[in-house]
Amino acid sequence: MACLLLVLASRVWAQPVVEVTPDFDRLDLTPHLEILEDVEGELDFDAARRATGYAPVPAAGPNFGFSTSVWWVRFAVHNTGSEPAVLLLRQDYPLIDHLDLWLPDGRGGTRHLHTGDRKPFASRDIDLRNFVSQLVVPAGETVPVLLRYATGGSMDISLKLFAPVPLLEQVGVEQLAYGIYYGGFIALIFYNLIIFVAVRDRVFFWYLLYAVVFGLHFGVHNGFSYQFLWPNSPAWANQSLVVLLGLSLIFALQFTRGFLDAQRMLPRCDRIAQILQAMAGLIVLGSFVLPYGTVVVPIAHVTILVTALILFMGTRSLLAGYRPARYFMLAWIAMLLTVFAYMLKAFGILPNNVLTQNGFQIGSLLEMTLLSVALSARVRDLQKYSFTDPLTGLLNRRSFDQHLELEFLRGRQGGPVSLLVIDIDHFKRFNDSHGHAAGDKAIRLVARHLDRNLRPGDAVYRYGGEEFAAILPGADLDQARDVAQRLLGPVDSGGITDDPITLSIGVACSDGLPEPVAARLFELADQALYQAKTEGRHRAVAAT
Repeated sequence: MACLLLVLASRVWAQPVVEVTPDFDRLDLTPHLEILEDVEGELDFDAARRATGYAPVPAAGPNFGFSTSVWWVRFAVHNTGSEPAVLLLRQDYPLIDHLDLWLPDGRGGTRHLHTGDRKPFASRDIDLRNFVSQLVVPAGETVPVLLRYATGGSMDISLKLFAPVPLLEQVGVEQLAYGIYYGGFIALIFYNLIIFVAVRDRVFFWYLLYAVVFGLHFGVHNGFSYQFLWPNSPAWANQSLVVLLGLSLIFALQFTRGFLDAQRMLPRCDRIAQILQAMAGLIVLGSFVLPYGTVVVPIAHVTILVTALILFMGTRSLLAGYRPARYFMLAWIAMLLTVFAYMLKAFGILPNNVLTQNGFQIGSLLEMTLLSVALSARVRDLQKYSFTDPLTGLLNRRSFDQHLELEFLRGRQGGPVSLLVIDIDHFKRFNDSHGHAAGDKAIRLVARHLDRNLRPGDAVYRYGGEEFAAILPGADLDQARDVAQRLLGPVDSGGITDDPITLSIGVACSDGLPEPVAARLFELADQALYQAKTEGRHRAVAAT
C-alpha cells in the first residue's frame, strides 16, 4: 500500500500542491484541483491514477450541471511542519449519489471511503449533513488525494480543506444560521395555522401545506432530512427531493389560484396552472418508478415554468388593483430571483458560492414572510368588504345594523339619536331608461352627495339597492329635519340625464320612542319614508 501511495504521489507532485503550515486554517481547493471527465464511467482506481487527461478546473468553476459522466478529482497536500497534520476535507454540496475518496491515513498507506447519499448515512466518515473526511499528512511529506464523483443530479464539486478547529467553528455558525432559518419557518407555520383556525379561509390551508412541504424539501436540499429523518433510507433520500419539490409546486399553485381568485379573475391562467399542477403530479408519480436522473431535469423545468406563471398572475392582479397582490408580488420576486440563480447553478451556468447555494433558502424564508403579510392583508380586505359596500365605498347594511344598535344604546344613556332612511326616486324607471351601468353611476353620485352633506360625526350607509340610511348621533328631531332638508338639495346627475336625481327621506328620533329598541326606530323612519313617497316624493317626512 505504501508503494501504491508513492506511485500515486509521484504523478501529482508536478501539479500545484497545497502547502499546509503548522498554523493552517482553511482553504478553498478549487484552484488546486485537477479534474478528469470519465464519460463512459469505465475507469477504476488504477486507471484513473494513471490517466493523463487531467486538466485544471475551468474558469466557470467545478459545477458541471446535470452530467451523466463520472468525474475524477485529484490534488496533493504537502505538510511543511515537523508534526503530522490532521486535516478535514469537506465536500459542501450534500446531494452527491456516489462519492469515493482515496485518502492518506498518516501511516504511509491509503484508505478508501465509499459514501454518498445513495449509501446509508453511517457510511460517512463524520456524522455531518455534508461529506467531511479526515486525512493525515506526515511531517515533511507530500501525499496525493483522489476522489471519484458520480450522481444523477447536479454535479457540483465544491471541496474545501480545514484544520479541525476552524471547521468546528464554521459548523457552529452554520448550525445557528440554519436554526434561525428553520425556526422562522416553523414560527410562520404556527402563526398561519392559528389564523386558519380563526378565519377558516381555505387559502390559508393551501399556504400551510406549501410551507410544510417546502420546508421539508429544503431539509433534503441541505442534507438535514437524510441525517436526522431517514438516515437508513438512501433511496427515499434521493426520491424525496423530487416528491417534495413537486408537491410544493402543486400547493404553491393551488394557493396562488385561491389567493388571486384566479378561476374568476384569471381563467386562462387558472387553466394553465391546472396543467402545470398535473405535470408536477405526474413527475411525482413517475419518481416512484423512474430513475432519479430521469425525473430531476423535468421537475427543474416545471419549477421555472411555475414561478414564471405565478409572477405573471400576480402582476395581472396587481395591475387590476388587488392590493394584497403587492406583498404577493414582492414575495415571489424575491423567491424568483433566488430560484433562477439556483437553477442556473444546477445547470452549471453559475458557480457554486454562498449566494447561489444558500440564496434559495434566504429567498424562500423572505417569500414565506411576505406571503404571511399578504394573507394578513387579504384578511383585512375580507373584513373590510364584509362591512363595506363595494359599489359606493360606504358602510353596508351589516355595519348599519351593528352601529344603529350601538348608537341607540349610547343615546339612551346620554342623549337622542336620529335616523334618516333615504330612497332614490323612480330608480327602477331610471334603470330601465338608461341602463344598469348608468344606474350604478347614479347610486355612486347619490352616495357622494349624502356623504358630503352630513354633519361631522354622522355616518351614511348603503342599506340595499337604491336605499340608504344615515345615523345622526346627538341630533333631536328638529336637527334631523334640517339635515334631511339639506340632503334634498340638487344631486349632480353627472351628465347621465337632463332630469335631476331626487330623493325621498324618512326621519325618526329616539326621543319619546314608545318602544326603546333600535328596530322600532328604523321602523318609524321607514314608515315616514313611505309617507314621503305617497305624498309625491322629493321630500322629507318626520315620524311623530
